[in-house]
Amino acid sequence: MKKYIDTGKNDTRSGFGAGLEVLGKTNENVVALCADLIGSLKMDAFIANNPDRFFQIGIAEANMMGIAAGLTIGGKIPFTGTFANFSTGRVYDQIRQSIAYSGKNVKICASHAGLTLGEDGATHQILEDIGLMKMLPGMVVINPCDYNQTKAATIAIADYEGPVYLRFGRPKVANFTPEDQKFEIGKAVHLQEGTDVTIVATGHLVWEALQAAETLHEKGISAEVINIHTIKPLDDEAILNSVKKTGCIVTAEEHNFLGGLGESVSRVLALNHPTPQEFIATNDTFGESGTPAQLMEKYGLNAEAITNAVEKVIKRK
Repeated sequence: MKKYIDTGKNDTRSGFGAGLEVLGKTNENVVALCADLIGSLKMDAFIANNPDRFFQIGIAEANMMGIAAGLTIGGKIPFTGTFANFSTGRVYDQIRQSIAYSGKNVKICASHAGLTLGEDGATHQILEDIGLMKMLPGMVVINPCDYNQTKAATIAIADYEGPVYLRFGRPKVANFTPEDQKFEIGKAVHLQEGTDVTIVATGHLVWEALQAAETLHEKGISAEVINIHTIKPLDDEAILNSVKKTGCIVTAEEHNFLGGLGESVSRVLALNHPTPQEFIATNDTFGESGTPAQLMEKYGLNAEAITNAVEKVIKRK
């Protein structure tokens, strides 16, 4: 069984900041916009090196999306930055009408997603954003798992022509993917080979899936772990090839089970290869205030919950 090493916990929002800094040096068309959250979005280095390519919009997120759409007409590649709640729910009309409808080349970069925003509570913890964004025609939806992958994703989306939603988080989490990785939009990453069950996970739940696989290995259960960093377009082939071998699947995400990764996977299975599935996700609920670890445990978004779901789904084969 392959072992993954945490090379030092870091927050995925810092991965975004590092990727944006690289783009500031390598792509002169990249510009950044922020809604009064420069520090939270880790945009400081980009601004310091490229002050003329940054626009502080203030607490006016809808206006930020409109400005971003306009900048693309002049050939710029705008990266907007604010919390995930304000990047999607607050400005859905502007994204739909001004960005998605006309296929504008805007990169909507969203920090503090999911429960792990923590103590700020339910008003700031959006658990519906993946569903909102994946339903927009032409919108790419990306949810990387650690600092290194978020940095690579940030750099990669600048070369993609069209709207992208890039989702990342606030807490320091395990950093275990290669520093020099090539990020391919829509291409899942196989982390662990297995024969008894498929675990597909996204974002912060990928590390938890790997920890669950180790526990399952000790119990004699061989788990295949796949990192689904791109929820749309989904890597249907990777999922189908895996479940044809294992015969059952668990999906894991820091999002409502309604509208998230799990439902996208269910569609693929229903159309091509019906397979027993269990969902690790929030159960149609808002979050609450607490530390990230407390919330992940309470809402069943951790390695223990994944392990239990695997044992349950295997019995359904």
